[in-house]
Amino acid sequence: MVTVAPPDTWAYALRLPHDPRAARVARMTVRAVLNGHGMAEVLDVVELLTSELVTNAYRHTKGPASLRLRAPGEGRLRVFVWDTSPYIPPPFDRSSDTHAPPPASADAEAGRGLLLVQQCADLWGCWPLGDGRLDRGAGKLMWFEVGGAGARGKRAAA
Repeated sequence: MVTVAPPDTWAYALRLPHDPRAARVARMTVRAVLNGHGMAEVLDVVELLTSELVTNAYRHTKGPASLRLRAPGEGRLRVFVWDTSPYIPPPFDRSSDTHAPPPASADAEAGRGLLLVQQCADLWGCWPLGDGRLDRGAGKLMWFEVGGAGARGKRAAA
């Protein structure tokens, strides 16, 4: 009997409705996929950061979102979250190098998610899609990468 090792490159995609349970579904999917591919060492951070991006997609848009997990090889994992809004928030917008958002107050219930992505991911970024008009735009694709030889905390060139 011949045994074939699974490839170290793979991708999964999940369409998420505009639903408050979307972040939980995304976390469960991340957990199943990463455990199935033996990537438990990055599970906690990927689950947290995915939840932050999917929660933002639900809170700040009225449309669906999608999640894509991609392992390009060499122990790296890239997570993409697409949503329908063309707005790119700081620190993901191009002006974030000079205009950091104000820190959230100690008792604030929101305002830390994207800063967590910036601090915990090896690489991160955002690509606007479409022409940016709300009536015709295709939204944006926010992403982060962990694992491999990435430069921790550095923003990748888009």
